[in-house]
Amino acid sequence: MKEILPGVFHWTRMHPKIGIEVSSYWLRPERVLLDPLVPDAGLDAFDEAPEHVLLTNRHHWRESDRFVERFGCTVWCSEPGLHEFADGREVRGFRFGDELPGGVLAIEIDGICPDETALFVARESGIVAVADGVIRDGEGPLRFVTDDFMGDDPPAVKNALRRAYGRLLDRRFDHLLLAHGCPWIGGARQALADFVQR
Repeated sequence: MKEILPGVFHWTRMHPKIGIEVSSYWLRPERVLLDPLVPDAGLDAFDEAPEHVLLTNRHHWRESDRFVERFGCTVWCSEPGLHEFADGREVRGFRFGDELPGGVLAIEIDGICPDETALFVARESGIVAVADGVIRDGEGPLRFVTDDFMGDDPPAVKNALRRAYGRLLDRRFDHLLLAHGCPWIGGARQALADFVQR
């Protein structure tokens, strides 16, 4: 785990099901995990116990069960995605616009799936976490996922995502935490604005 902002930790691991490297985050002051896999150092890497897991969409359960078992975390997902957990996993629903644990604000993205959520944290010049609509290769620019993940009408999905990300620009933020790719620390709002205009 690497501290990328005060109290914000990032790590990557190969996702055991999809076989690609994904990003997870620990917001220590908020006691909140975002889309977590267990870090390479294991659960002992956490010197304070996480209390909540926030999913940016229903597909990002990853290894949340390990955090529930060890720390008693509550897992949260937006209400349109709760059907994914009909198998008995305990997940609390939230509505877009709700303030979640740690003062995190849930913002509707939709577009690529109805439960696609951005999570906004007001501290450190503003932090936004996003799910699958926008990704990044290494230190490269923001880009869409490939069309085969965009459903039957990729151009319509891209337009919907551009509109949703355009609405995010009404907020003040400087950092972007990506579920797929390196976080963008400093200048992220401008990077997202450039992406929306492409």
